[in-house]
Formats: sequence, C-alpha cells, structure tokens
Amino acid sequence: MDVETTGLRTGWHDRVVEIAIVQVDARGRIEAEWCTLVNPGRDVGPQHIHGITAAEARRAPRFEQVAGAVAGLMRGRVPAAHNWAFDGQFLGAEFERLGVGAPVQGDAGLCTMRLAGQFLPGSSRRLADCCAAAGIALTRAHSALHDARAAAQLLAYFLTVAGRPPPWAHRLGVGVWPTLPNTGVAPVARRAEGEADEHFLARLVDRLPRANRPDADAYLEVLDRALLDRHVSMVEADALVAMATRLGLGRVDVVELHEHYLQALAAVAVADGVVTAEEEADLRTVAGLLGVVDGQVERMLRTARHAMSLVGGDHRHGRRFRLEAGDVVVFTGDMGEPREAWEGRASRAGLSVGRSVTRRTRLLVAADPDSMSGKARTAAEYGIPVVHPAAFLQMIEG
Repeated sequence: MDVETTGLRTGWHDRVVEIAIVQVDARGRIEAEWCTLVNPGRDVGPQHIHGITAAEARRAPRFEQVAGAVAGLMRGRVPAAHNWAFDGQFLGAEFERLGVGAPVQGDAGLCTMRLAGQFLPGSSRRLADCCAAAGIALTRAHSALHDARAAAQLLAYFLTVAGRPPPWAHRLGVGVWPTLPNTGVAPVARRAEGEADEHFLARLVDRLPRANRPDADAYLEVLDRALLDRHVSMVEADALVAMATRLGLGRVDVVELHEHYLQALAAVAVADGVVTAEEEADLRTVAGLLGVVDGQVERMLRTARHAMSLVGGDHRHGRRFRLEAGDVVVFTGDMGEPREAWEGRASRAGLSVGRSVTRRTRLLVAADPDSMSGKARTAAEYGIPVVHPAAFLQMIEG
C-alpha cells in the first residue's frame, strides 16, 4: 500500500490525500487494486511533489467515508509498503481520528525499503532506485497507485530471491483490523495527465433566449471576483453555477452575459488607441475561461474600435481590482519559495501582511485558489478575493 500526504508529520495535522492498496497472493502476483483520492479537509500541501490539486481533493471522499473499505481490504493480510514506518504511521493516525485502533505498529507490516538492504545490497533507499536495481519499471513516482504497484512488484522480486517460506511468514495474521461499516462511497481517481475539467457552462441547462433577461448584476459581480487572477477555480465555478441557477439564468443567458463582459473588456483595451500584445493575450485568456470562441476576440476588438471612432475621446470604463498602500494581504499554502520572500515582496509594495484572514483583509494569496485551508474558508465566508501567486505578482508590479 502507499499513501500521499499533505506533509511529513501527523503531529503537525498532516493528512492522507491519496491511498492505494494492491493485493497480492503468496507468490507476489497482483490480485486486485484499489485507489482513491482523500479529501483532507485542509490545504493539500506540496502539490509539486504529489501532483494532486485542491479541486481534485474537494471532490474526493473523506477518510471516514472509505475507512471501512480500507480496513476490509487489509484484513487477513500482511501490510507492506516502501517505508512502512511512514505509511503505517499516517494510516494509523487516520483510524485514530475515528476513535479506533489499527495494527500498524512495528512488525505488523513489511517494509520493502528495509528488505532492499538485505536483497538489493548497494541500492539506495529510494523506491525508484530499488526498482531500477530489481529491473522493475516505475512509471509515475509519487502517485499512490503507481508507487503501490511498484512496491508490490518489488515484494514479488524479494519473494523469488528469499525462497519459500519467506522469512516473514510468521507475521501472517498479526494484528486485527477494525470492523467498520462500508459506506459504499465510490473511490475517486486522480485526473489523468493532460485531462481537463468540464467547463462550468456545461453544467447549466440549455434554454431558449429570453426577451427580457433577468437582472444579472449579482452574477457579474461573482464573475468579476472569479476572473481577478485570470483563473476560474473549482470553488469559483461552483459559485457561478449556483448564482446563475438562483437567478434563473440558463446556458444561453450566461453565454450572452459572457460575450457582453468580454466586449466591455475589449472597449477598455482600445480606449487609449493602442491594443498591446499583452492586452490581446489577456482578452484571449478571458475568452477561454468564459467559453467564448477564440475568433470572437478579433470581432469584439473591431466593434470596440468602431464604437470609439464614433464617440471619440478616451472612454475607459469598468472597474479593475487594485491594491492600495496599506491593504492587508494574507498568504496560504506552499508557494515554492519561503513565505518570508512573499511577505517581503508585499511589504516592499507598501502592503501590510496579515497572519490570519479577518474582515480587514483585502486579498488572500493561495498556492492553489481551490485551497481548503482555514484561511481560504474564512476568505470565502467574508467574500475576500483569493488569487494565485502569479496574479499577485502582476498586481504589485503594476
């Protein structure tokens, strides 16, 4: 088995964010596989290592919803993992949160990393290196299912070398896994590489165009906040769909609103008489996020130029979010650089750095805008914009 986690220490409230179990027979042949992402109820941690986004984790079941299935898959078997001390500790901590014990201590499980010292002398501790020494292909490191498969193949190799019975045969049946109800919640797999999410427009019902469109200011206000960092997170997409549904807006209505919104941005771009490459690229980015056909951008720019030639002058309109000196900015998540570096940038731009989100906070900068951290939850409650670090850099550079 293998787990991906939000961090390295259960004592720091780190949680399991993905778990995979690969069942093998006495000869090490794979019998069955099971894997799911797990909603940790907090920030997902170092995404650059495990590759799991907060949007994916949000859709996943909580550990208590899959604990019965996990215990059932482990019952009557000897757990094995590459670095069992780490994986077993996290698995035990998750069961402990549910008020039940799990047999994860010491010799309750096999550690293929420790066995490698006996059967693969000279190899390093890393799973990839052990697999290479044993002639096993590791296709995608730091994916729970791929790592569990690799560890299973490594165990099969050790079984071949060790002979029968293996020196750990006495461990069979050691420890009893708790009996928990199986909730029937389906496992959620991580997104395949290159797989894109369905556009949120697809979740709105198709309706015939209306003669009198409902007042849509509330939807446009949510859209403004969603597009602040030129990225529509899953949380923002859900908010847009919910607002459209509440206002009785169908897909046709929303597409029309998006086109009007993009046309307004085009008018702002041509207001000074010059559309820069950066402005045009920004329009194309927004068009993609709103589901507007890319060819529409040229048409909207032509329309805006024609309108400006008729009325003349600089008619800039539309409000853009701007940070002002003294605004309070809060940071959350692992952003690739030390937190002090980001706080230093904010201070040099004349901003104040907050440790927690309050009603005075102007902006929350999150490594992943879909973050489930406590700061992100509070920001959502107060209606405070949440942006990606790249968007924050553009704001302070401007």
